Amino acid sequence: MSLIDDLLKQSGLKYEELKVPEKEQLNVWVNEIQKSQLSVEKIRVYISSMREAVEKELTKHDLDSKQDLFLKARLRNYILLEAFLSTPQKAKEQVENLITSMIKK
Repeated sequence: MSLIDDLLKQSGLKYEELKVPEKEQLNVWVNEIQKSQLSVEKIRVYISSMREAVEKELTKHDLDSKQDLFLKARLRNYILLEAFLSTPQKAKEQVENLITSMIKK
């Protein structure tokens, strides 16, 4: 079983269920972990840049409702990840709630 499978299994997810950008990012993180070059700070910087990109996309006036909903969901995930990296206990609760909501779907 690969590192990716182990990580996803802990969350009750499957690789096939992830969207393409999520798969790509997960692969980047796993490669960095395997190289021992991944740091919390690098993840923080990346998450912050991704959040900012989503915020920028949300300001566009020509979004349809599906795109708007998708971007808002991504933004929420990035906000949760930022919280996770900045305040461990609060983040733990948010991740547990997120996982619970994912399992309920």
